[in-house]
This record gives sequence, C-alpha cells and structure tokens, in this order.
Amino acid sequence: MVGSAERRRLPFRVVMNDEEHGVETDRGVLLIHRILARIRQKAKQLADYCEPVILSISIPRADLQGGHQGRREQIRMDVKALAGSITVDLMKLRHLSAVLISLWDVEPIPSRAALRLANVEVIERAKHQQTQPRVRMLIRNPRASVPLSEAQDVSVRDTL
Repeated sequence: MVGSAERRRLPFRVVMNDEEHGVETDRGVLLIHRILARIRQKAKQLADYCEPVILSISIPRADLQGGHQGRREQIRMDVKALAGSITVDLMKLRHLSAVLISLWDVEPIPSRAALRLANVEVIERAKHQQTQPRVRMLIRNPRASVPLSEAQDVSVRDTL
C-alpha cells in the first residue's frame, strides 16, 4: 500500500485538527483508517471466492504523503487498536478468512487496552532488524464462511 501519484501532490499533514470539536487525529489513526478502507475495497473484489481467502497488505513506508522527502518520521500506532478494528470489520466480510499485514516504518506504542484477541497473532521486531517488517500481524476472521484449515493456519503463522 503505497501512496499514488495524486496523493504525493497533496499537502502533508502530520496532525489534523477538527476545529469544531477540538479533537486531534494523529498519523497512526489516519493510517488505521486507510488500512480499513483498503481492506473493505479489496474485500469487494474477492466476494465471489469459495476457498479460504487471505488478504495480504504490506505497507513499505508508513508515509502518509507518499513521497520521498529525506528522513521519514515513523508513525506511532496502537497495534491492538488496529487489530480490534480489523476484527470488527471482518465480522461483516465473511468471505475473507484472514488478513496478513506487514508494517515497515511503524513504531508500535504500548496498548491502552489489556484485552488480548484470540484471533490475532502479532510479531514486533526491534528497530535495527530492517530486513523484516517492524510489525507483522495475522488477523483470522472468527466468522469466516470458509475458515483456514489447521495446516494453512500453521503455514501462515510460520511466515510471521
């Protein structure tokens, strides 16, 4: 998921202010909304499949502008909030068996929720391991019409 040419021309906004409500939306929340929109968009294309479907999304740059402008700032993101949001969306998208997400330039922040989702596998790597994504997540759909088999689940978890 890399920004398009049109997106590169848009002005860069680190934090968007909602003047009416006084609420600030940080870059991590913006990225979560973009990931959810991409999942919904791709799910429409995959609606006719009758075998297990794993949607894989890789975000090589967590750069919301989409351009190359010197040193990039990492986006701080609550990974559990992302996993929870995707899980809720997957309940409506029964034809998707799982979503595999790779985030390269994201700084995972400590979660505010003590809740652990049974359908989510998260691997966080140290910053200096640049040959692998910083965060890789597998979110299985608890209501999938065609869930992953045991062997498929194991092989996908091994790729994490």
